[in-house]
Amino acid sequence: MCVRGKSLSLAPISLGATLSSGDTFPATPFFMRIREKIFKILFLLCAAFSIIASFIICLFLFMNGIPAIQKIGFIDFIFGLKWKPGNDLYGIFPMIAGSLYVTAGAIIFGVPVGLMTAIFLSKFCPKKLHELLKPAIDLLAGIPSVVYGFFGLMVIVPFVRNVFGGNGSSILTASLLLGMMILPTIICVSETSLNSVPQNYYEGARALGASHERSVFLVVLPAAKSGIMAGVILGIGRAIGETMAVIMVAGNQARLPNSILKGVRTLTANIVIEMGYAADLHREALIATGVVLFVFILLINFCFNLVKSRAVK
Repeated sequence: MCVRGKSLSLAPISLGATLSSGDTFPATPFFMRIREKIFKILFLLCAAFSIIASFIICLFLFMNGIPAIQKIGFIDFIFGLKWKPGNDLYGIFPMIAGSLYVTAGAIIFGVPVGLMTAIFLSKFCPKKLHELLKPAIDLLAGIPSVVYGFFGLMVIVPFVRNVFGGNGSSILTASLLLGMMILPTIICVSETSLNSVPQNYYEGARALGASHERSVFLVVLPAAKSGIMAGVILGIGRAIGETMAVIMVAGNQARLPNSILKGVRTLTANIVIEMGYAADLHREALIATGVVLFVFILLINFCFNLVKSRAVK
């Protein structure tokens, strides 16, 4: 090969070329095929392990939970208003309502704040400020639930008690705390969705005379709605499955509340509080409670997959 009158020779690259780590590629295609098959088998085993683990969990829950529901009665179990294991009363409707109440409250507090924060970080935040805020938000996702619960017990509970009345351990307190806990999920997923919207959407709106704010809220935001909804659904899954923080601030009263300032018990809290000493039908009823919670999570995952499939289309 000649470059500006000078002749250059290119040495052939052999399959035995040495890598930076000191290893060499196999000398023949046979060994390459063997290595490829080994990795295929390894990946298959990893995928199979995940599927088998999920199947075993489902099998355990339904084999131990469905008989308990049959013994108690589906109507009495799902819609029963009293949970008194000593009297063989196993109605979990107050716990279902409690889980829905605190989850709805978390959505009311967390979704607007998380969405507005994501919009600010994506379209309005200066670069240097973004470099400070983004790691802080990511740090919120790594804080253990018990730390959140301790913060709620020492800060939010006294605040609610002094400002709104009651003893402080209530639906309102749990909703505020869960709203804080789902913020990292909503912010990160929503910001990623907003950043994924093609830039020509925004530029086209600006070319038509729209202001920066109108371009963001009327063009970019609707284009990212599928991803934002996915973030909200993931946040709901985090809220409805939370246990430790809710136990510490919700009051843990197995009854239907008539006010957001009253205590409540969720499905997860009911399982954790009583599983340590439960036996016989009581234990089976708690496992059946896990079945109901599992169904809720399946419905949330189904909604997430539905939103995701619509986003792909």
